[in-house]
Amino acid sequence: MTLPAFEQAQQDIKTLDERPSNATLLKLYALYKQGTAGDVSGERPGGFDFAGGAKYDAWAALKGTSAEQAQADYVALVRSLLGG
Repeated sequence: MTLPAFEQAQQDIKTLDERPSNATLLKLYALYKQGTAGDVSGERPGGFDFAGGAKYDAWAALKGTSAEQAQADYVALVRSLLGG
């Protein structure tokens, strides 16, 4: 089940005046993936796919977090970025 606030936060993040830091973007990505797909699966990208590896690692760090908690954390992070 997707929280309505999670869906709204996905829209709200697009209204930011400034691009968040790479660390924040990774956190947003990981929370979104955990909140929509659950625990990370598949092989970690290797070789020279540094961005793919970083995304995989950020998502893997949330293993075991419930979808509801990940969605709530995503909403809280977006709100903090919006100054709320």
